[in-house]
Amino acid sequence: MTNKRIYLSPPHMDGRELEYIQQAFASNFIAPCGPMLNQLEKQFSEYSKIPYCVGLTSGTAALHLALKGLKVQPGDIVIASTLTFIGSVSSAAHMGTQLVFIDSSEDTWTMDPQLLEEEITRCKKNGKLPKAVIPTDLYGQSCDFDAISRICKPHGIPVVMDSAEAIGAKYKDHHVGYDATAAIYSLNGNKIITSSGGGILASHDKNLIDYARFLSTQAREPFPYYEHQEIGYNYRLSNISAAIACAQLEIIDKKVQQKRAIFTYYQQHLGDLPGITFMPQATYGQGNSWLSVILIDPEKFGGTYEDVRQKLEEHNIESRPMWKPMHLQPVFRHCRVVENGVANKLFSQGLCLPSGTSLTEDDLNRIINIVKNCGNSQ
Repeated sequence: MTNKRIYLSPPHMDGRELEYIQQAFASNFIAPCGPMLNQLEKQFSEYSKIPYCVGLTSGTAALHLALKGLKVQPGDIVIASTLTFIGSVSSAAHMGTQLVFIDSSEDTWTMDPQLLEEEITRCKKNGKLPKAVIPTDLYGQSCDFDAISRICKPHGIPVVMDSAEAIGAKYKDHHVGYDATAAIYSLNGNKIITSSGGGILASHDKNLIDYARFLSTQAREPFPYYEHQEIGYNYRLSNISAAIACAQLEIIDKKVQQKRAIFTYYQQHLGDLPGITFMPQATYGQGNSWLSVILIDPEKFGGTYEDVRQKLEEHNIESRPMWKPMHLQPVFRHCRVVENGVANKLFSQGLCLPSGTSLTEDDLNRIINIVKNCGNSQ
């Protein structure tokens, strides 16, 4: 009998999703906009304490509108983390910017502030400062925002946080993204909470959010007919999707606890194996452990991360290598990178283990035993 499939990070409907979907149907607001979308925006602002937000079709759309709101133009420099998902930088690429990638800090795996400072100093010397910096809160762990802000603020450089993976995580005493010029969050199907697809753009700047909301509905002017003075986008989240997200957001703290418990369980049972180390936990905050990530040193462990990944797949278990750094992507081979070798090493050894909140202890033990059987200790 084939073992059931274990996915990397599947959706987990564990709240009042059906009840809220039924309410959305009853209201007959099926298309974008409607009471559930209004509720989601209100709910997220109350939870994050970021006063203004807009619900959109994806985190990528949210980043696009953030950059539009900051008046980023073709040819402008945009600095971003290299160790990230392509959605973090694809909007900037579509806008014709000059992307510059910054390597990771070894002790957090997020953007290295020292390398960022070196690059901004270089930019200033060349007479052209970046129009925005986009650090990624990697796998649900916040970057060191204060260190990045101290570098950017004196030059008036906005920081747009890619917190797509980090809903429910904390930086110091605040929700991730709280102090940024703007922050984006993902509601994709594999994230800690989901609306099947979707994203949120949040900011303390009401004008930025109002402009993003305006652009997200085709930039329609306030006339009884369709009047457009600029080109907008069809980026507004649907009321049905928002209903799912509302129910998920109600139980976000429970989901963070579950994700962190999964990380701890893996660490307790795999952490003593030769050659296996876990993603370090930053001292300045609390990540949501969206994905549990290990590094596998092939010489000490007796196998590569790919050996482990294939063995898990043979047993119907999905795992995944870490993000391939942006500076290694063929599409960005022309872009500047400020590197220290950390992202390359992480990509060569990193494996994301199944981390869904519906995992049982039996599921976890099944995964752990397969990983153990791949190494020298067996």
